[in-house]
Amino acid sequence: MRGIAISLVTVSLILSVLIGLSLHRGGLTGNDGRTEATGGKQPNKSGRERPLIGLSLDTLKEARWMRDRDIFTRRVQELGGDVEVLSAGSDDATQIRNVMSFITKRVDVLVIVPHDGKVMAKAVAEAHKAGIPVIAYDRLITNCDLDLYISFDNIKVGEAQAKYLVEHLPTPGKGRIVRIYGAPTDNNAKLFKMGQDRVLKPYIERGDIVVLHENWATDWKPDKAKDIMIAAITKYGQAIDAVLASNDGTAGGAIQA
Repeated sequence: MRGIAISLVTVSLILSVLIGLSLHRGGLTGNDGRTEATGGKQPNKSGRERPLIGLSLDTLKEARWMRDRDIFTRRVQELGGDVEVLSAGSDDATQIRNVMSFITKRVDVLVIVPHDGKVMAKAVAEAHKAGIPVIAYDRLITNCDLDLYISFDNIKVGEAQAKYLVEHLPTPGKGRIVRIYGAPTDNNAKLFKMGQDRVLKPYIERGDIVVLHENWATDWKPDKAKDIMIAAITKYGQAIDAVLASNDGTAGGAIQA
């Protein structure tokens, strides 16, 4: 329930900003910004009376993203807009094509959860050429002029993860651990690690906590996390006290190992 509440707050904030951005760039009015008489509704520059938002997702293989999609779509419809959703299946080329499809349809706003924040800078540039504002949701798109980036405090998330692990070791504050990070292409994964490092550093420096094995799980895939955990178990066996995984998918992969 807490996750859903956070998502609702985030979506409400996104939608408020979407309306402002769309108005600012003329997305909900005629090309010259004038309001036209259309029975109380204002057609956008594509002739639609309802704003259309293109939601480009990295993946829909995780429950979290399916939940966000559903909440987002429902809230937009309640506010009088429409959403088209395309998932890239964790593939950069597919996500670029998805965004170009949205641009061709002249959506009023693009919301992107990027697979690779660097690669998607090209998509932002193309959208801006077409006069379409772009919001990066949850994951940062780097090296571009984003209209807005909305996310959680991912460093704080990492800190909370590490604090929980420290407190729940067989001997609190002491133990031998495995660390499984997220996708190296996702800036959030780096922020999670940064937060974890802040908490773990003094324990590691004192030798109270020893990191036996660590690696990055490509694309946040559970099977990659499973492979990392299998490698750790093969080398260290019963010496492992705990695993610090950066999300539920990587944690699930570690459990399967």
